[in-house]
Amino acid sequence: MLESTIARVEHLDGPIFVVAGVESLDRIAAAIPAGRPRRLIGEPVGRNTAAAVAAAALLASPDDVLLVLPADHHIADVAAFRIAVDRAVEVASSGRLVAFGVVPGRLETGFGYIVPGSSNGESQSEVRPIHRFVEKPDAAMAAELIESGALWNSGMFVFPVALLIEELSRHAPEILARVDESHRSATFDDQIDVGRVELGPEFAMAPDLSIDVAVMEPTDRGAVVSLDAGWNDVGSWESLWELSEQDFAGNVSSGEVVAIESSDNYLRSEGPLIAVIGVEGLVVVATDDAILVVPRDRAQDVKGLVEMVPPEVK
Repeated sequence: MLESTIARVEHLDGPIFVVAGVESLDRIAAAIPAGRPRRLIGEPVGRNTAAAVAAAALLASPDDVLLVLPADHHIADVAAFRIAVDRAVEVASSGRLVAFGVVPGRLETGFGYIVPGSSNGESQSEVRPIHRFVEKPDAAMAAELIESGALWNSGMFVFPVALLIEELSRHAPEILARVDESHRSATFDDQIDVGRVELGPEFAMAPDLSIDVAVMEPTDRGAVVSLDAGWNDVGSWESLWELSEQDFAGNVSSGEVVAIESSDNYLRSEGPLIAVIGVEGLVVVATDDAILVVPRDRAQDVKGLVEMVPPEVK
């Protein structure tokens, strides 16, 4: 998925910054095309997207424009995506922090929403100011939001670096300060076309906030660009089931799996055999050290489950 994300922006100039856990940097380096300048930024711990974006911004030039893309997204229409990116870069270059708002294709309670404001009296303009964010509404509210023209919050952004740092200092100064300290104590390993940075321990003290909450919600410099490109967030097992090839019974199977009289399941084994009989709409994932069983329509709750797992088990 990281390789697909990079391929979507191969038309753009400039280096690729990848922010990830320090233990993943070697594998990530192998996924980036040879000769493409890149900066690999290793987090000692995960501190959500605000700290990750700040880490990249502090290593970039103040004159740069950052395109921020999570690596777990699916884009069906890459050409339409690139057109939207070009438009967003143009808007960002005029002094705005830009979010991509996806035109909803269904009622969805697992995504956040962006409610656009009006732009020069045009309520359906391609580029509009952001009125407010709504985080994962219930079904009734989601239906109202879609009817009113709200967009899904994709979690993808375009930021002018200087403006982003300015807004971080206004709205999330502790995040900016802790990340800056982690830069000052970081370990740098620069090679030809490759820069590896392992951030210092101060990074762990940065508040755990998304860039949406830390900056995009309080800023008055936000704008949203509409995106209609077959976007899907593959950050859940439900999304993987939707996007994967299904058999005649609607099951998606990977690894050693046996299913009898079962339908519409996502069954993935990375070790032991999974065997199911007479079940429907489940996610069953088995690794060498853990097993997950959850209804597909509760797949968004896995994050809360992970937070309950004792550290020694993780």
